[in-house]
Amino acid sequence: MKIVVERGNPTAEEIAALVSVLTAVPVSTSEAAPAPSMWWRSGLPAHRGSWRESGLPHLSQA
Repeated sequence: MKIVVERGNPTAEEIAALVSVLTAVPVSTSEAAPAPSMWWRSGLPAHRGSWRESGLPHLSQA
């Protein structure tokens, strides 16, 4: 990062404050987050429709 002062005469403290503010700003990425891998998904509990139904006994559909 290069900072150029075009007007005025800022003190070292003012420049340090500016640098700390600029480095605290999160960097945004235009890329979407990658989809979770199938290996990661295999460790998750099965999705059954709602969290309330997940605690109910499961009846076989035979």
